[in-house]
Amino acid sequence: MSTLDPRPTVASNALGLAAFAVAATVVAGVGSLAAVSAASRYEALQQPTWAPPAWLFGPVWTLLYATIAVAGWLVWRRAGWSGARTALTVFAAQLVLNALWTPLFFGAGLLGVAFVEIVVLWLVIAATIVLFARHSRAAAALLVPYLAWVTFASALNLAIWILN
Repeated sequence: MSTLDPRPTVASNALGLAAFAVAATVVAGVGSLAAVSAASRYEALQQPTWAPPAWLFGPVWTLLYATIAVAGWLVWRRAGWSGARTALTVFAAQLVLNALWTPLFFGAGLLGVAFVEIVVLWLVIAATIVLFARHSRAAAALLVPYLAWVTFASALNLAIWILN
């Protein structure tokens, strides 16, 4: 029998949370750079009457990225990389897809491609929620607002694509 304590230490928990926060921050940074560089192009697009004001996106995404990071950390803390390999791999995939959407939509102006990509992102987020629920219901619940926002963003993407 091993004398090693399998529970994570405070230091390893803090480092884990920091790693998930850095990952979410990198994704946010990619999106922010693409959005800022194409802000005038976005404002010139025809938008539906129900489109939110541009200032709302920053605060919403800031909150969502924080919950995304905490959700990933909760699953990692509960099961570790080896115990939640599939869930954390799908989680990583949704982060990559999240980072890709903004440059497609804002940077390149590929509204149709961005719509297809955000639908794939939605599916991967939904899969992440299902997989996370097996390890931590709290982690899964933290991703529900993210899925709701991406649902709204998908409808907005489609409406803007149709109008333009």
